[in-house]
Amino acid sequence: MPVMWLTAAGAISVAIWLYLLFARGGFWRMRAAHPEGALPDPAPPVVAVVPARNEAPVVAQSVASLARQRYPGAFHIVLADDDSEDGTGAAAQTAAGPDRLTVVRTGVLPKGWTGKLWAVAEGVRAAAGHPAEYLLLTDADIVHPPGNLSALVARASSGGYDLVSYMATLECRTLAEQALIPAFVFFFFLLYPPAWIASAHHRTAGAAGGCILIRRAALERLGGIARIRGELIDDCALARAVKTAGGRVWLGLGTDTRSIRAYTGFNEIGRMISRTAFTQLRYSVWLLIGTVLGLALTYLAPPLLTLWAPRGPASALGGLAWLLMSVAYYPAIRYYRRLAFWAPLLPLIAVFYLAATVHSALAHWRGVGGLWKGRVQ
Repeated sequence: MPVMWLTAAGAISVAIWLYLLFARGGFWRMRAAHPEGALPDPAPPVVAVVPARNEAPVVAQSVASLARQRYPGAFHIVLADDDSEDGTGAAAQTAAGPDRLTVVRTGVLPKGWTGKLWAVAEGVRAAAGHPAEYLLLTDADIVHPPGNLSALVARASSGGYDLVSYMATLECRTLAEQALIPAFVFFFFLLYPPAWIASAHHRTAGAAGGCILIRRAALERLGGIARIRGELIDDCALARAVKTAGGRVWLGLGTDTRSIRAYTGFNEIGRMISRTAFTQLRYSVWLLIGTVLGLALTYLAPPLLTLWAPRGPASALGGLAWLLMSVAYYPAIRYYRRLAFWAPLLPLIAVFYLAATVHSALAHWRGVGGLWKGRVQ
């Protein structure tokens, strides 16, 4: 390849990383959310809705953490048991006790609904029997610190938000988790910069489905969960619906809000990424091609130019782009308390995510896209 083209590729890579560092809402800074605002007096009533399908290994810890919330207002928990076969409902009931928790069994999954959203809708329907100004939509693998609900409600009420969400801290212990989980959060925030989500001047809207507090009135104005019934990326779809309707949305890092779902190998994380990657591209072949080319220029060109281009402007630009990439990624590594050597390995990690995205497209074309919990969505 002519040196001129290599130099151009290096210059484009540098320009991309300068844009990401300085003009993408500071997504890469990975700043933990701190409590903001004060609870109203009296504190508004809240109902937590937990969709669960075969979650016996984790649901007891999750529900127990909800039952331990130090919240001064009325608070009840509804677990929507989505046809579990492992005693999920019984495990949750034992952990929370009958006074704090209502377990409902979901009905037959209707056509056009994803399994999780049908369970959420059934849970929301059951929650109608309890007074609630807010609904806490949370997953069965999320463990909440005792002050989590108070912090969420205080932020929503004081900031005038219709939806606030914490990106839970994911497990990061196995080799696969250490290699891929910080990048998962990094890439998510790149797509959905929290500063843009909170801004009324940007259309960007996003949320993390493990921990979402939404005003009940705002959800009802949208037409309920039915508004997003077929969405695979349901959290961001809900945030987008709220913001499009004129509501305010906020997303931040919940340092002490933890997911206890462990991923023991690369295959498990790959399936998790693949489930929604092609959905993110709106099932478009052209967007897939553009994504492959864009990822190649952004993540692969810098190390390739640095290591294999003839010494000169091309290799220098490649090295600069690789350095900028590592600087941008390092805060995610630090947030997850991993060693700094992972930062310059982001190009290799990006190759894995690229492969998972292509796999997602292939699975969709084979008719098995969105496979999760035994269901093709």
